[in-house]
Amino acid sequence: MTISIVVADDQALVRVGFCGIIAATPGFSVVGEAANGAEAVAVARAAKPDVVLMDVRMPVLDGIEATRQITASPQLAGVRVIILTTFDLDEYVFAALRAGASGFLLKDTLPADLLTAIRVVAAGEALLAPSVTRRLIGEFARTPAPARGPAGAAAAGAMADPLASQSPPATATDRVAQLLTERECEVLRLVATGMSNAEIADRLYISPATAKTHVAHLLTKLDARDRVQLVIIAYQAGLAAPA
Repeated sequence: MTISIVVADDQALVRVGFCGIIAATPGFSVVGEAANGAEAVAVARAAKPDVVLMDVRMPVLDGIEATRQITASPQLAGVRVIILTTFDLDEYVFAALRAGASGFLLKDTLPADLLTAIRVVAAGEALLAPSVTRRLIGEFARTPAPARGPAGAAAAGAMADPLASQSPPATATDRVAQLLTERECEVLRLVATGMSNAEIADRLYISPATAKTHVAHLLTKLDARDRVQLVIIAYQAGLAAPA
């Protein structure tokens, strides 16, 4: 199956570079480009890609708001967003997590890692492994929303965090304990470490199909969009410690 991608970046050379790598790889297809966030939303609505590669700082509409609009749209429920950032701890990326981003990549990522990340996010199979994602999520879990950068408040208000109404963390812990079985809590802890379903299966001595079923139950019970949100919930509930 071909994975369809939209590339959104206001720098033409960056767009050309990413599009060239993707288009030259079997199993991948570029179905649209955008030079600003508003274009990214419009192209996503028209093309309904599997993945949008989204720059953060863009004119007209920034990548955070564009991500929020895409992830909040029922018509685009299957679209996943990977944030492209120049800095490995860009303050704007915290707001992007709140807006529903499914992963993060640095712009100097190697082509092979770019393609792997797209596959991973398109499949919803595992959280991106690079250290930037773990560090961002760990910082996200530690830092109150009002303290995050100029775009944080708008994005946080636009789309609620998983278990946001369950603060303080002890309440989130209670809610997770009420919703999940002991085994599901164990699986959630392993998801928070970045393990794939196969790795979880190996650790718990269960079949990959059973691990996949447990993760599916977690997504449903916790009303999480993807594994990134599961990791956030695990941190908020005290089931995982920030890296």
